Amino acid sequence: MTHPTQARLTPRTWALMAALALIWGGSFTANHAALTALTVTTTVAIRVTGAALALWLWVALARAPIPRSPAFWRDAAVMGVTNNLIPFSLIVWGQTQIPSGLAGILNASTALFAVLIAALVFPDERLTRNRILGLILGLVGVVVTIGPESLTDFDPTSLGQLAILGAALSYGISGAYGRARLKGIRPEVSAAAMLTISAAIYAPLALIQHGLPSFTTESLGAVLYLALIASALAYRIFYTILDEAGAGNIGLVTLLIAPVAVILGALLYAETLPPQAFAGLALITGGLIVMNRK
Repeated sequence: MTHPTQARLTPRTWALMAALALIWGGSFTANHAALTALTVTTTVAIRVTGAALALWLWVALARAPIPRSPAFWRDAAVMGVTNNLIPFSLIVWGQTQIPSGLAGILNASTALFAVLIAALVFPDERLTRNRILGLILGLVGVVVTIGPESLTDFDPTSLGQLAILGAALSYGISGAYGRARLKGIRPEVSAAAMLTISAAIYAPLALIQHGLPSFTTESLGAVLYLALIASALAYRIFYTILDEAGAGNIGLVTLLIAPVAVILGALLYAETLPPQAFAGLALITGGLIVMNRK
């Protein structure tokens, strides 16, 4: 039996992934800055609402066709929940408990979940021997990063780490769903629809819970970055990579995000991480290298 050709990363998609990693690596420190003045709910609401408005402007200027079918909006709703509301909420809340650099390292587990879920769904992203070995190595790295004691001792720090892992799992699910259901639709349209559903849910919730936000200069700059750069621009790039390289490969961007988040956290907020965090990152990195070795 002939297997479909495995989805591969081209030099173009690697370049797009590097750009995306720089953008999303900065989102962890932007979350840190936003939380100095805003709540978790308000931060997420401004991010998705601002990004949706920016992308619809982009769609209008590009005169991109917008699907009218109920199925498209159903799929956009699923993506809005799994790729925005769940992970954004978990990551931003998790960062109230743990440093942004550690959150970036744990977020790298998205690649592991993405590869595993994609292998269950898509014949051209099947699990090879290398991918199985890489998954095992990467999962060991996750356990080392959070510390085995965190699996039984659920203090706020442990729950913060588990929240980031929950976000990573949600991202893995959304990547597979997006590839299966949104293929052939222009990236900016998919992203705009997804973010619109997210904003319709989260913006009223934030207003009811906390009212109109009161910004500092730092928090305003942070949420503008999160909305316009880390969401509107980033999702335009994300859907392009997803369409070209597949759901398993798109998860690799989280490996590139981790060092960016660690470096920015250290430079801007003097964050220090325990040695086990770097050991875990090394194991996750090794697992992803093994997974994607030709």
